[in-house]
Amino acid sequence: MSSGTRAAGDPASALPGPVAEAAGVAPDAATTAPGAVGLPPEPSTVGASTSGWRRVLVAEVWLVFALSLGASGVSALLDLIKDLTVHRAPLSSQHAVLNGSVTPDRPWLDLAFQLFGIATGLVPVALVVHFLHRSRESLATIGVDRTRLGRDTRLGVLLAGCVGGAGLALYIGAHAAGANLVVVPTTLGPHWWRVPVLLLSAAQNGIAEEVLVTGYLLRRLRQFGWGENKALATSALLRGSYHLYQGFGGFVGNFVMGLIFGRVYQRTGRALPLVIAHTIMDSVTFLGYLWLAGKVSWLPT
Repeated sequence: MSSGTRAAGDPASALPGPVAEAAGVAPDAATTAPGAVGLPPEPSTVGASTSGWRRVLVAEVWLVFALSLGASGVSALLDLIKDLTVHRAPLSSQHAVLNGSVTPDRPWLDLAFQLFGIATGLVPVALVVHFLHRSRESLATIGVDRTRLGRDTRLGVLLAGCVGGAGLALYIGAHAAGANLVVVPTTLGPHWWRVPVLLLSAAQNGIAEEVLVTGYLLRRLRQFGWGENKALATSALLRGSYHLYQGFGGFVGNFVMGLIFGRVYQRTGRALPLVIAHTIMDSVTFLGYLWLAGKVSWLPT
């Protein structure tokens, strides 16, 4: 839990500053510091009831995830059902492509499609930033800033090594057991822009997933008065759900990753190390596939 935050079990502790004042609760440093929780002191908000603001924030969370990774979770579930029921082949002989070529015979148009996809994938992050600023918060509130860059980077590298290595082993085992599709990180052609695009894609994944599913969601659930374990399980289940298109191994691996990353966030209040770790893991996955596919026997292709 981040420094200066009341216990998660105290509902009043998680409420925006003006709401806490309206409810007769004295705000502490965590709710009055610059960038901390609070809502604009408009006439319609300062006197708002606690339940009124809770409804606003609940609707905000549903909107964010209905437009982003929540919808991706439903889509991934439908994909898995299709793979299990429509295709006659077992999961281990089917393929899930992460960064696919759209127009392989027209490289510049393909590049435009790739960059467009990366840019639109960050729109939900912009929406979260907007909502955070609306409530007198910011990315710094969820620990995405440069105040502890060295420490965050070291923690991110450590997490990437530990979680990434275990994840690779789980993927190989799940595929061997027939519980996972062959995950193909890229089918992009050997163009000059392939590596930069893959690195940008890795960064987009890290930013979008860790800002939304870890920092933003866990903060909002804490504000709703949820217990730490319940919130952690919800965040991890969401993370696992939108990886179901990879198979059951993808779900389990990302669920466990969500438990680890979520607990790190709850203990440190910092999402930036998780962004760094996720970006490193995806970068190694994407580039490693380019270098190793077809050259080693243990990597499914």
